[in-house]
Amino acid sequence: MASPAISTTAPAEPAPLASAVGPTVVPVILALSFSHLLNDTIQSLLPAIYPLLKTSYGLTFTQVGFITFAFQVTASLLQPLVGFYTDRRPKPHSLVLGMAVSLVGLILLSRAANYPHILVAAALVGTGSSIFHPEASRIAHIAAGRRRGFAQSLFQVGGNLGSSLGPLAAALVIVPHGQPAILWFTLLAALGIVILARVGGWYRRNLPAHLARTRAVRHAATGLSRGQTIFSLVILVALIFSKYFYLVSLTNYYTFYLIEHFRVSITSAQLYLFVFLFAVAAGTILGGPLGDRFGRKYVIWFSILGVAPFSLVLPHVGLAATVALSVVIGAILASAFSAILVYAQELIPGKVGLVAGLFFGLAFGMSGIASAALGRLADRTGIEHVFFLCGFLPLIGLITAFLPNLEKKRPALGASASRSPPRQFHRSSSRLISSRIRVSGDVFGR
Repeated sequence: MASPAISTTAPAEPAPLASAVGPTVVPVILALSFSHLLNDTIQSLLPAIYPLLKTSYGLTFTQVGFITFAFQVTASLLQPLVGFYTDRRPKPHSLVLGMAVSLVGLILLSRAANYPHILVAAALVGTGSSIFHPEASRIAHIAAGRRRGFAQSLFQVGGNLGSSLGPLAAALVIVPHGQPAILWFTLLAALGIVILARVGGWYRRNLPAHLARTRAVRHAATGLSRGQTIFSLVILVALIFSKYFYLVSLTNYYTFYLIEHFRVSITSAQLYLFVFLFAVAAGTILGGPLGDRFGRKYVIWFSILGVAPFSLVLPHVGLAATVALSVVIGAILASAFSAILVYAQELIPGKVGLVAGLFFGLAFGMSGIASAALGRLADRTGIEHVFFLCGFLPLIGLITAFLPNLEKKRPALGASASRSPPRQFHRSSSRLISSRIRVSGDVFGR
């Protein structure tokens, strides 16, 4: 029987996984979050200037949708490939390359003379994002230590804050001064390059230790069969579909809805969009820490299904209530993605870049498809009908009930620790793992 001293100091997770966790490096996570803010401010300029582009170039809703489609598809198709490649061959300074590509896209967007040029510029910004997101998420995961949900939420809140600043920047800078004013935002990309160069240097210096920890993590088990893992991934993909189809209806078409339904000005509509996106940013920080504390499944469940009562009511209320409901919807819905991402990374240990690339890619891809599809639907039936139909999407959150609780599915510590650590581990790491194996066996009566 285990002694009281041993049982009270037993690790809370399988030995290889526990030994594979480094310290939480908050300055690196903050730098990544700020870089995410810069990156997503650049991205959010596109939907924020859609009314301006639609008027200037005489575009249809379908053409507006395909601008987002060009941006989202380049991001969605490339992100899993970037994550898969850098899992095998880490590239510490790839983040700088991604921001540089976005900078080129901004320059082209500010000088675009026709619709094809706008599409190319949008695709370049998407390519920059496809490089940035999986690698930045990987480094946030490395710097997180045991606080993975907190790190992903802090990383995501930077992006959501950036997304909220795009409409505000468009209203204050681009609308008064026209399309060439987009060139001013290349300064944000240049600042991002400087910051990410420093982050890449930290990653390069810590890469050997990270690779050793990754080899240990691959030996950790979730307690799920291959079929259960695939089924869980399918559920997560369906939840991503629900979240991003509904989110796109607000981020891309909210301004058009307000202008058409309530006859507000373009500037006012962009300010209301800023309020919604700021609520998204404010709500993002809650999802990760709550997932660390109570379990990611419950956060995912609440953040998707919890939106349904408000989304169903939103198309039937006045302007003030619409703005208020959009704030509630944004705050609740925001917590979903970081919880889904960390859940998926724990579902497939040791594949951080691939999982991040896959789910960021799915998010961008779903957004692109949703933008084009909803734009086409709006041309045929009207923007008000689009908002009515999209209000039912959060009900898909009901399928979260079928996700396993990974905290309960992990095997007993002694069982998981019976695997020997890889030979490449340093002897001190092996001794640490061995001592935790002995403690785990004592605790569980082996």
